[in-house]
Amino acid sequence: MKREVIRVEPLSTYLERFKAPTSVVTKAGDTIYVSGLPPFDPTTGEVIDAPLERQVEIVMEQLKLCVETAGSSLEKVLKCNVYCTSAEKFSAVNAIYARYFPKDPPARIFVCVPMWPGHFDIEIDCIATL
Repeated sequence: MKREVIRVEPLSTYLERFKAPTSVVTKAGDTIYVSGLPPFDPTTGEVIDAPLERQVEIVMEQLKLCVETAGSSLEKVLKCNVYCTSAEKFSAVNAIYARYFPKDPPARIFVCVPMWPGHFDIEIDCIATL
């Protein structure tokens, strides 16, 4: 099965600025894989310095943009991996995450991570079908 890289603008360009050796979205057959991304400020492309709730909203909007650009939708997401800097933020993340998956949410894991090389608290990646 051939692997295809799907550019998602402006996120692909933002990621290239950081020289990260990753693609925003890859596709193989009828499955798409969306990378976890930091919360990029939609106007500047810089990683946003904002409260966690705003970071989660931005990350979820980015995830939505990625699956839709690839020809899918949030309703077709099979699995999400949520990476957060604090278990204490579990409820705050869930409150926003639930707005994007109001019915029959995908499988998910919530992993606490110590930190990233940047001032942000959340990344979410996913696997979806077309």
